[in-house]
Amino acid sequence: MTRLLIFEPSFRRIEGELAALGGVAPLVMDRQGEISLAGAKVGSDDARPQIAWFSGELYQQPAMPAFVRATLASPELKWFQSAAAGFDNPFFARVVAKGARLTTSHGQAVGMADYILAGVLDHFQRGPERRAAQARSEWRGFAFREVLGSTWLVIGFGSVGQGVAQRAKAFGARVIGVRRDQATHPLADVIASAKALPEHLPSADVVVLCAPLSDATRHIANAAFFAAMKSDSVLANVGRGALVDEDALLVALERGAPAHAVLDVFETEPLPAESPFWGHPRVSLTAHHSGVTGAQDGRNRELFVDNLRRYLDGRPLLNEVDPSDMLAV
Repeated sequence: MTRLLIFEPSFRRIEGELAALGGVAPLVMDRQGEISLAGAKVGSDDARPQIAWFSGELYQQPAMPAFVRATLASPELKWFQSAAAGFDNPFFARVVAKGARLTTSHGQAVGMADYILAGVLDHFQRGPERRAAQARSEWRGFAFREVLGSTWLVIGFGSVGQGVAQRAKAFGARVIGVRRDQATHPLADVIASAKALPEHLPSADVVVLCAPLSDATRHIANAAFFAAMKSDSVLANVGRGALVDEDALLVALERGAPAHAVLDVFETEPLPAESPFWGHPRVSLTAHHSGVTGAQDGRNRELFVDNLRRYLDGRPLLNEVDPSDMLAV
């Protein structure tokens, strides 16, 4: 039997599917961090899971540290499924260093793509000015900017980037997707490499950062990057805060290129109260929640069950991380 470490609320949601699969012995961790196997208590060091699923329901729960300890304590760990899209946390490097495979989830991609469209549209359509006029009971019209004919440079053309492209193209935008794989894609008018950014930044009306953080992408948006951007452009970051040199961004915002930034992630989180981003007139920000929707957990569960079937059948796993892409620890 393959031992699976799983958080109890997540286990209850897929209990029937696990029973139907067969061959899986669930190590169920409760909210206090206690583990049981077939109703009998098991110590963290004795659990020895071969699979661990860090579901979204486990985040910020009291059991989370115990789950991490039990995972790292297992000498038999073969596969770890994360509910996150990113893999820059040092914990993931420790999992891979044990020889385990790491897969990520993209259930949040729908919400993140919606978030970017909402943020850009709010800026294009002068949302803050309209709301201020309403608050003053002022009957005033505002000419606004269309998405039709605009150019969107999407850096990181995976699940999130493609979701952004699909939405932007529905509004009539031109999309340039940036990724390592240079094969054409139906949602991109152009596929480019990161080396070609200086060529494309000057023509981009919207620049979207949704790449994973790695040694190659840290501070990819730096002073030179901003110097190449259009004066009326918008920057949106839903990837990781460290994709952006924040000091350089503040200088660039004062210069007017980009004209506005939509930021869901920051290098230091929670964002300190004294950060100039909070009150900046050219910044819209949120607390690293762009992908949190009511449907996210359901998509992540479907992915895990699909990947579990693949694992048991010896088939390739979805969203498997290449260890060479991970940050050095």
